[in-house]
Amino acid sequence: MSVLTALARAQAVASGRAQPIATVRHLHVHDHPLVLIPLAMAGEANAPLAALAGTDPAKPELLVVTQPRDRDERFRFADRLGQILVAYADSFTDQTEDVPVERGKDVRTRYADAPQLWVPNPAGVDFLRLFGRSTRFRTVDGEHPVPVSVPLLGRWLTFFANSAEVPGSSLLLTAVQALGLHWTTGQSGAEDAQLGVLLAWIEEGAEAARAVENGPVAGPATDPDFDNKVLAPLIERAAPELSEVLRSLLMPTWDRMWRTLNLLRRLPAGERVGRRWEGDKDAYTAFSQYVAEGGAPQPRRDGAVAAAARLQRLESAASRYAVQRAFDDPLVLAEYRLSGAAFAGTVTLAAPDRVDDSGKRPVLRPRIMVRTTEQVRVEPGTSLTSPTRPSQKARVVSVTRVDPAAGRPAPAAIPPSTEPDATPASASVTLTAAPVSSSASGVVEFDVLLELSGGMGRKLVAEPGSVPAVGERLIFTTLSEEFRRGGALPDPSETPWTHGGPPVYEESPA
Repeated sequence: MSVLTALARAQAVASGRAQPIATVRHLHVHDHPLVLIPLAMAGEANAPLAALAGTDPAKPELLVVTQPRDRDERFRFADRLGQILVAYADSFTDQTEDVPVERGKDVRTRYADAPQLWVPNPAGVDFLRLFGRSTRFRTVDGEHPVPVSVPLLGRWLTFFANSAEVPGSSLLLTAVQALGLHWTTGQSGAEDAQLGVLLAWIEEGAEAARAVENGPVAGPATDPDFDNKVLAPLIERAAPELSEVLRSLLMPTWDRMWRTLNLLRRLPAGERVGRRWEGDKDAYTAFSQYVAEGGAPQPRRDGAVAAAARLQRLESAASRYAVQRAFDDPLVLAEYRLSGAAFAGTVTLAAPDRVDDSGKRPVLRPRIMVRTTEQVRVEPGTSLTSPTRPSQKARVVSVTRVDPAAGRPAPAAIPPSTEPDATPASASVTLTAAPVSSSASGVVEFDVLLELSGGMGRKLVAEPGSVPAVGERLIFTTLSEEFRRGGALPDPSETPWTHGGPPVYEESPA
């Protein structure tokens, strides 16, 4: 738990109301999502009991397995669920859009939108993953045929479950994780896993949360008392009222799911949320076209090279998602300021037309001086980025502590670098400066000299507004959205037999 989150939890306890820990929404909320609330039979591995699904809050469809141990009933359930999910997924294939590639030299086509699936909690994602694995390899002919929609359901569920592992993806989302990303309560993380309690903390407060602690569960597991006292007798005598009992059990969660969506929609979307959704549309387009072309089901398990490549993609996505959240949200970025990975300050000096002519050709390298009252924990030579100018790099030239007792005025010129590898610059430099008053409160200040590169155009004169002006308030951080190329992986045929490659046979002596 971070420092700011711990503080927000303490404030939630004191006030009895959940506290916001984000100023923007960090995920995409679809205008027409598919909400799915699965319910499984207790004591049976991935035995579906019921599901409530639909895209209209007023018209949920209830699917029930009256005898969860009956194989035919399970596949009738899977058939209907497959019809709903596949029809929803296919409904986004009627409109396409052109996306420029290779810096506008070419275009590629993808679907203009993508589906979005919502479940109440992470356990619902695990249920869908297991149910997808148990259905995607079923055959539509042979000894035990199943409807065509069943293996299609399994492949789509596997696709959505795999996408849920990708940080920043919004194809499959859980309500409790989405709420926990933007609010914190005064209770434990285990208690936050109950959707009704978490939502009550946010909407009404702690008193309302206590009132719903023993309410209907959000699935996929059922309550043991409900299983023993209500469910078991109904299943044993095949009671016709079973459907209505399950509907009454699931409807409170159904209502809370849509209230969660409405609550999230009130938050403004972060600047980079749309960019991540474009990646989701790419993933959806690729998989949808793969299925339409008759591609094989996803393997039961990845090979060594495929697993390593997937892990590499997930690590890259996690790093990129953390940076994007920090750049979108000042509250998230504040965590990095507390840890010393970022600092905020005001530009006190600027040399926007400084040119470095020590190399084969002159290059534009402006310098600025930033004064900050925050502890600066970066060494000279460190590359920094400002969220307001993410394409521009700022190399730390020097960090100087300002003595508050001396109260020295701002220098008349940006001092030359004292680094051994410092490069000389053109003598023709226009300097702008602002007077800096001394710190009367005794707060320690730091002057950070930065050299800028990138994001200023291709000429020796910076484009207007590309160089921070004197008096501008900025945040600099070691975080960067810069693309990082992954490591090279071998071909599967070049790996040893222990990792899926061909076995090695030694020739016996003649």
